Amino acid sequence: MLRFAHINFLWGLLAIPVFVLFFMQVSIWKKKAIKRLGDRAVVLRMMPDVSFSRPWLKFILFAVAYAMVIIGAADPQLGSKIEEVKRKGADLMILLDVSNSMLAQDLAPNRLDNAKRAISQLIDNLEGDRIGLIVFAGQAYVQLPITTDYSAAKLFLNTVNTNMVPTQGTAIGAAIEMGMKSFDFKNGTGKAMIVITDGENHEDDAVAAAKSAAGQDVSIHVIGVGSVDGAPIPQYQDGKQVGFIMDESNKQVLTKLNEEMCKEIAAAGEGSYVRATNANSGMNIVMDQIGKIQRKEVDSKSFRDYEDRFQIFIGIALVLLLVEFFISNRKSQRLSNLKLFEVKK
Repeated sequence: MLRFAHINFLWGLLAIPVFVLFFMQVSIWKKKAIKRLGDRAVVLRMMPDVSFSRPWLKFILFAVAYAMVIIGAADPQLGSKIEEVKRKGADLMILLDVSNSMLAQDLAPNRLDNAKRAISQLIDNLEGDRIGLIVFAGQAYVQLPITTDYSAAKLFLNTVNTNMVPTQGTAIGAAIEMGMKSFDFKNGTGKAMIVITDGENHEDDAVAAAKSAAGQDVSIHVIGVGSVDGAPIPQYQDGKQVGFIMDESNKQVLTKLNEEMCKEIAAAGEGSYVRATNANSGMNIVMDQIGKIQRKEVDSKSFRDYEDRFQIFIGIALVLLLVEFFISNRKSQRLSNLKLFEVKK
């Protein structure tokens, strides 16, 4: 299949008819000029070295060379052969806390952005594994279904913010249950979840949900974000921080990492718990544990990269321009004296 990397450059081919009209006008002007000098046959005998065919040949070479340059600039490409490839992978679901407490700045720049950066680095290192994303606060939503499209995963990740879940809270259990519903248990691949949260679960029994998931061979790993000492929650208006969230007594609300809850969830889910820091997100430690789960070989389709062919057209253009440069507008004396069809007497 042929395609052009820069197809807009092909509009330059529309200049060729303009060149043709201009050249024809010049040719007509030359003929009229000769006619004004006198009888055409007499004038031509007075200019024996002038060639009227060579300018046409030079123009044709120039026009074709120009067309080759334009086509080369558009970068024609060949490829797109579908190939069957094998991949080994597991299903991985990320459960990301997007409650307001994730805006606390005890991790730089804040808990949520720190977690998103760690997930982005994880996606960059994936090979063959499928990944999905669930966001949760007081409720849980599937942000990205399980997929191997890592570009789409990063695109959806970039849109995550604390305003996407209207109900505040931290329903970790609901997120785990939704993750279980998102898995395809018929494909036989290993499955795991990574919960990234500050552990302030106020909505449901996350430990029971994790234990239920482990009973279906889905391990639950937890990355705790935040500090045990707590940090205030910034309040924003029109994208600018205007202070911190206050309680009914007009005191700053402190959000603390509930490390005990995180550990309980990980233990019930037969997974690992890691506390994130500014220096280490803990994602590598968790992925080392997840690397032990079963990975099944499955068929997948991929496309071979397109191969550039602009070099051919640029090469042809250079050759034509070189030939055009060495063709003189005057007749060759050697060729003029060479009379192949003259009958000798």
